[in-house]
Amino acid sequence: MPDTFSGTRNRFISGTCTKSTLLGSIAFFSLYFAIAVACLFAFSVVGAGQVSTKSDLNPATLMGTVVDINDDTVPNATVSLVGRDGADRSIFETGENGFFQFSHLRPEIPYQIKIAAAGFAEWTSSTITLQPGQFKIIADIRLRIRTEQTAIQVSYDPVEVATEQFKIQETQRVWGVLPNFYVSYDANAEPLTAKRKFALALRVSADPVTVAGVALVSGAKQASNSPNYGQGAKAYGERFGAVAADGFTDIMIGGAILPTLLHQDPRYFYQGTGTTSSRIRHAISSPFVAKGDNGNWQPNYSSLGGDLASSAIANLYYPRSNRGPRLLLGNFAIGTAERVGASLAQEFLFGKFTRRGGHVN
Repeated sequence: MPDTFSGTRNRFISGTCTKSTLLGSIAFFSLYFAIAVACLFAFSVVGAGQVSTKSDLNPATLMGTVVDINDDTVPNATVSLVGRDGADRSIFETGENGFFQFSHLRPEIPYQIKIAAAGFAEWTSSTITLQPGQFKIIADIRLRIRTEQTAIQVSYDPVEVATEQFKIQETQRVWGVLPNFYVSYDANAEPLTAKRKFALALRVSADPVTVAGVALVSGAKQASNSPNYGQGAKAYGERFGAVAADGFTDIMIGGAILPTLLHQDPRYFYQGTGTTSSRIRHAISSPFVAKGDNGNWQPNYSSLGGDLASSAIANLYYPRSNRGPRLLLGNFAIGTAERVGASLAQEFLFGKFTRRGGHVN
């Protein structure tokens, strides 16, 4: 009995010790594993902190000089350093040397430089990412002059334009001497008012050169005894009066009265370009075709009517031997031929030597 009890007790004690040893081993290894995991986590945190601290301890620097396209420095320029999403922003204002600098910048973060200055267009850099401890100089900053679109409203005042054109026209002289007032060198000139048509006719009639021309023509007619006034001072005076009356009635009727009543422009419109044949046709047709005050071409009733009326009125003061239908038709044909010749001279000769607007063209 004692032996049996003893063996049983020994087996119980041995089994109990084995279980206790196993449980202790498991507890020990569990504790060791937990400590190992905690240490690894601690080392990871410390390592991350060391990397972050190392990055923060090596900040980057960005600098540059703001100049214009002529390489002159731009003072008082506002330089903005903008980080990701615009949250990180710093501003620097350049001095007289145009220099700027941003220090202690966080590396590995994309930045952009924006520069604004009075009178210049805004300048923006491409994205800049700095490395730890990097020292970067931006060397291509050149500001351009700001371009502005300005809307200019131009108003056309026909009255003002016509006034200016008329003033220039009254100064036109061939070789600076011979009056050439009845020629327009602007194909689209404003039409003459009634007042200006009469003013132009009187201006031509009273011009000293016109009076001198009347004297010369009277002398030539005195030499050829035409009209039949005879010879002597009295005859010359009569011829002078007849030539002056012929010119005055022609100018006033054909250059002022009829153009006003019929709304036609009495001027010759210089062509100046095109083929020679087209310019000849233009000159020859001018006594028969006129520009209306409305800008349209039409039969030149004013010119033809002026020549016809002037020839008819001459019957009142010419000698009896020079009156009649023959005188009327003869003077009408001569007046029309003179207009054709004058137009050809205007187109190919006088236009080159006429002083207008203070210049000879």
